[in-house]
Amino acid sequence: MAEQSVAVGVSHMVCTPHIHQSYFDNDIDSISHAYHSLVKHLAQAGCPLKLSYAAEIRITPDIMIWHKRGKIPFIGRWQDKDVMLLELPHSHIPPGTDNLLRWLARNGVQAVIAHPERNRDIIANPDKISGLKRAGCLFQATAGAFTGRFSEAVKHTAVLLLARDLITYVASDTHSVNRRPNDMAKAFIEVAALKDKEYAERLFKQTPWLISQGNLWQ
Repeated sequence: MAEQSVAVGVSHMVCTPHIHQSYFDNDIDSISHAYHSLVKHLAQAGCPLKLSYAAEIRITPDIMIWHKRGKIPFIGRWQDKDVMLLELPHSHIPPGTDNLLRWLARNGVQAVIAHPERNRDIIANPDKISGLKRAGCLFQATAGAFTGRFSEAVKHTAVLLLARDLITYVASDTHSVNRRPNDMAKAFIEVAALKDKEYAERLFKQTPWLISQGNLWQ
């Protein structure tokens, strides 16, 4: 996956494995251990990809406890706040999500919702994203949503959110070499065609770097 990412022009990647209770029971310690093992392996293999790590955290009230205990791995910084990558269920927007987002903001955390274009509530009614935006949330779209990697409904929603200037930045969300490869290069072309190259540069390069430039890259 690292070699494939380099081949499509990616130089830096924040690794964000899932933290999802009872499904992916990762934590900051296990993620850190895996990260350092991967960094060592890539160095031995001569792969130039630079890595840092965080997590994609499934929404749960426990996030407030984890934050107070210093157990949240953040993807970077945004306007003097730590940036948390937050995942909604694919099926709906849970009640109280806006309250959690506001609590995080009050406690120095900038929430970023991963792949809102794949949430069925938002697909059915894109206006539902407005409440999340009012609560101060940012949005990370998946590159494959623009290339047709998912359904037509997902692509339509991604394009609609892009047209409304609701996408903060685009990430690969790559999971594998074949089923979920790194689509960043192809998606850049799609977004540049829908908007323009300068707009695509901001979503694919400038904003991600603005958030993550202070990370410890290895």
